[in-house]
Amino acid sequence: MSVWSISSAQNEARRLQTVIDQGKDPRQLKADELATKERSRLARETELTAYVQTQIAESVTLGFAWVEYMKERKPHWGERHYQDHEEVISAGGEKSKRSKKLTQPGVLASLSQIRLVDLTTDIITSWAKTESEKRAGRARLAIRLLKAFLNWCAEHPAYSAIVTINAAKNKKAREQLGKPKTLEDALQKEQLKAWFAAVKAIGNPVISAYLQSLLLTGARPSGLASVEWEDLDFQWKQWKIRDKVEGERIIPLTPYLEFLLSNLPRRNKYVFSSPLKGRGYLSNPQDPFKDACKVAGIEMTMYGLRRSFATLSEWIEMPTGIAAQIQGHKPSGVREKHYIRRPLDLLRMWHVKIEAWILNEAGIKFVPAKAGLRAVA
Repeated sequence: MSVWSISSAQNEARRLQTVIDQGKDPRQLKADELATKERSRLARETELTAYVQTQIAESVTLGFAWVEYMKERKPHWGERHYQDHEEVISAGGEKSKRSKKLTQPGVLASLSQIRLVDLTTDIITSWAKTESEKRAGRARLAIRLLKAFLNWCAEHPAYSAIVTINAAKNKKAREQLGKPKTLEDALQKEQLKAWFAAVKAIGNPVISAYLQSLLLTGARPSGLASVEWEDLDFQWKQWKIRDKVEGERIIPLTPYLEFLLSNLPRRNKYVFSSPLKGRGYLSNPQDPFKDACKVAGIEMTMYGLRRSFATLSEWIEMPTGIAAQIQGHKPSGVREKHYIRRPLDLLRMWHVKIEAWILNEAGIKFVPAKAGLRAVA
């Protein structure tokens, strides 16, 4: 408690009386003074916090924010889409699951240590020029993913102040990467016999069944690979395939496919299982697929099998809408989208027909027996 001298107390009393004579309340003036000091203190603290946050944000690299982005968006992505994000930013140098070689760095790995604040259109253009000479296809995918990532950064509370432009929206970079070539690979009916013979000769029955299933359903490779045993209904001859367009779809389980799938080993919950560590199902059996195509003397991509189903279906005059529905294409046209609702048995009628036609052209004699199923090549 402070002690006032008599003269000091008298001076303070006269000052307060003067304030009162002016029609002011000394208590309110004191409160206003304290409030002003508090606002000034809070403003300084806020300014300091903003400065620190800006310094932290400006130190964040693309690779660091990319991991945060993947974690936040994972619930909204499919597994293949999430895997693409992992692969493009991977540092590489890990032991490959399919060979003794080490994995190569992802197409965005060279940008992962660059600070977001330093990511400019010039850097992206230079990156695109380098990658276009090595792997233009993957780079085109990567720049699309990068564009979406930078849009996310622009709306992020911590990064929006430093990511003010989307450097991936870059005409020069797109020109460097070029346009994707239109793929036209599809099995012709005269090639079916050689292709099936090579694929059936693959030593791994899971891979062999998977590749045959791709052709006989026209499904997307990633969607088919993750099918689980609980998705197969052997009683009602149908199976569920997770689809990036409609979420999932039900298609017929045709006789030959039922034979193939029912004889696969049940190592885990996945139909096309893999004993390797990882997701538990086939990830990318490109090597055995390419080897089989080489043996058959056919140049073909795995996605070309999807194109093959659509192409071959015309030989039996399958309605386009039915082929599209089996394959999981988005309905085209008002009538398909809003009015046509096909029962599974209508799909089955045509799906069984195209399967039988393909097997006949491939020289595979298949007879569904009453007590079971058997196939004779």
